Amino acid sequence: MMKKLRVFSCLLGLLAASLVSAEARVVRPAPDFSWVDFTGKARDLKSLRGQSVVVIIAPSPKDWTFRSQVGQLQKAYQRFAAAKLVCFAAFTSEGGVIKSNIPFVTAPDGPRVAFVYEITKGFAIAIIGPDGNLDYLSPKVVPAQRILDIMNANFQVQENFRRDNL
Repeated sequence: MMKKLRVFSCLLGLLAASLVSAEARVVRPAPDFSWVDFTGKARDLKSLRGQSVVVIIAPSPKDWTFRSQVGQLQKAYQRFAAAKLVCFAAFTSEGGVIKSNIPFVTAPDGPRVAFVYEITKGFAIAIIGPDGNLDYLSPKVVPAQRILDIMNANFQVQENFRRDNL
């Protein structure tokens, strides 16, 4: 009788774990947008599945919050590059040159990107996990370590970590 209870308990635990993991895969899908890559091919956010993405929305590259956020990214850029982070800039008022050693993809229609992320004015940063979930959205500058923590707390990253350590 005890053995049957243990087996039933294990099966129930496995079922619960599979339900939790199935639910955790797409909790809050990131709004999609498109851009033209360096080859002239139209691409969309879904094409970057498997990579973490940061989208910075700001009025212009001269905006102090944009420059401050870029400064935060530069503090840990080697770690971001090792994690294959892709950075986007979406400018809502005016474009321009981004003064940074970080390669940014500039969204061609910044106001539309702001609209789909429900940013009505000013600055925002969105962190999208490799699974396509919108893991974080904030109207404030986010420290580099916090971005790394959010990236590492993503469900897919944690699942891969557990697989690698089994």
